Amino acid sequence: MIRTTYLTETNRNRFQQLATQPAVLLLMTGALFGFNFPLGKVAGGAGISPMVWTMIVSLGACLLLLPVLVLKRRLVLPKGRVIRYVIISAIISFVGPNLLLFSVIPHAGAGYTGLMFALSPVFTLLLAAVFRLKVPRRTGLVGIAVALLGTVIVCVTRGVTPAAPPMVWTIAALAIPVMLACGNVYRTLDWPQNASPDVLAFWGHAFSMLILLPVMWAQNGSIPIHQLALAPTAAFAQMLIAGLMFPVYFRLQQQGGPVLLSQLGYVAAAVGLIAATIFLGERYSAITWLGAAVIAIGIFITVIAQITEQRSA
Repeated sequence: MIRTTYLTETNRNRFQQLATQPAVLLLMTGALFGFNFPLGKVAGGAGISPMVWTMIVSLGACLLLLPVLVLKRRLVLPKGRVIRYVIISAIISFVGPNLLLFSVIPHAGAGYTGLMFALSPVFTLLLAAVFRLKVPRRTGLVGIAVALLGTVIVCVTRGVTPAAPPMVWTIAALAIPVMLACGNVYRTLDWPQNASPDVLAFWGHAFSMLILLPVMWAQNGSIPIHQLALAPTAAFAQMLIAGLMFPVYFRLQQQGGPVLLSQLGYVAAAVGLIAATIFLGERYSAITWLGAAVIAIGIFITVIAQITEQRSA
């Protein structure tokens, strides 16, 4: 009996260690993030405003994190540096990118917009180098380059099709990875000492809602939450995915740093293409899927590089 209990605890500890590995966190976060794109397109098609949809992303994260923090007795008001961190993070990491994302998706398509996230590692890598943060070794850089090549293939093939988005929405989509890169680097540079990822995720999204609610009221004279009835299943799924994703997202930020975190865009892009094809009926050429396969190879190289770096550390 004692031996059985010991084995169970050992297996549990091994699972916990595996689940906190940066490479595993990357795949988990990217996979969850990829579903934002088709869900966002469903919301746009149903007539739900981007601001309302952005709000329920933050609401979902807060609702799932709240009971966790209460049970762990970590639900305390932020103070000092934490306040600055969550406010700036809310603006440049959640509100800004999500508003852009859900505004662009109805015009550019879920798959195409998802691919813009695959450009964030390049911008993040440049900013990380400027601020002298940890950057990948040669193998990791090869992974980024290969995945970027796949992204270029997909974007070019999408750009010459009749379904290509108008130029204004293409430019808006390109602003997404730039803003994401700024957020990725900022969250590492200013991470409050000894702060819990769950606490930062909760308050970051709580402040996001505090920003969005008065803006919606000023625009509409009310909070148009009734719009969610236009796509209730998608709204519930979006809230659930946000609640599951952001605790992992902040752990990936803490454990892997900004450059590895940014590569969730590669995983999300591939998942977004697949999900948009299966659930929304979007269609892509064979060359587009070849580009997606190249992205997958880049992801594989990145994961191998991360595992190798962990073992040699």
